Amino acid sequence: MLDDPHLTPLAGGWSGETFLADAAGERSVVRIYARPGGRGEHAAEIDSALLRLVRGLVPVPEVLEVRRAQPAADLPAMLVTSYVAGERGDLVVPGLDGEGLGRLGGHLGRLAATLAGMPTLRPGTFRDGTLAVRPVDVDLGEWVEGHLAHLAHWSPEERTGLLEVAGTAQDLLDTTGRTCLVHSDLNPKNLLVDPATLTVRALVDWEHAHSGHPHTDLGNLLRFERRPSWVEAAVGAYVDRLGGEPGRTLDLARSADVWALVDLAARRGQHPVADRAHDLLRAVAGARDVHAVPGTRWSQPPAGHDGGHELRR
Repeated sequence: MLDDPHLTPLAGGWSGETFLADAAGERSVVRIYARPGGRGEHAAEIDSALLRLVRGLVPVPEVLEVRRAQPAADLPAMLVTSYVAGERGDLVVPGLDGEGLGRLGGHLGRLAATLAGMPTLRPGTFRDGTLAVRPVDVDLGEWVEGHLAHLAHWSPEERTGLLEVAGTAQDLLDTTGRTCLVHSDLNPKNLLVDPATLTVRALVDWEHAHSGHPHTDLGNLLRFERRPSWVEAAVGAYVDRLGGEPGRTLDLARSADVWALVDLAARRGQHPVADRAHDLLRAVAGARDVHAVPGTRWSQPPAGHDGGHELRR
């Protein structure tokens, strides 16, 4: 597929292993798995299988080639996909007005609902290119307990508050009773957007995908962008497709996102997203409320909520 291409590193993400390839006027995107992480030797095959699985349902690049690692030749695995033109979402969203936020938020709420509608049999991580699931049996309270050492600079009240939030969130999440395909990094930096129409041209970076809770991707989408037009449009579109009540759906989304916030907060100082997640989680723990934001401390649901919700239909 590649014949002495010119490779240009692509901006965004933290891997530094994704490149724009230009060979004989043909553009493609090359991911080199020099550091495959926890997925090991199967990382490229898992990503390839996921892209093929969702293509036609979710906008993703086309898989052109996948190569296994060749340790004897010191060659890492590689995945080649089609090039998709578009603006990175994290460069588009900050400049949008309320109408634009609503349009793009609605598109992404429907995308999150599409993923949430792709059922799996059990929670866990993907073993290999067959997408067989390696079961994971841990609840949110245990997850928090395992990360408290990284939050030793917090006050005892804050750590206790986080454990309380985790227990309440887990009880709510347990009412869903099913699992689905989760992208697990559904946020603007992993989206290619048409800046004119605000439609999504591609969802990229599937390295954290797993089988998990149906509200996880919606929670990620709503983590940092809290402007009402975005939140209402995303939640409304999700509910329109899958049913449910908007306020409860928002509670579920924010509760599901506590898993990722804890993981990111434990890596404070490594990159800006981890720092921002740490501050958000600390606010949540201090307020004992998954809807809290830094700079607020709610002893009661904020104005406009019905039992802790900021949406009503």
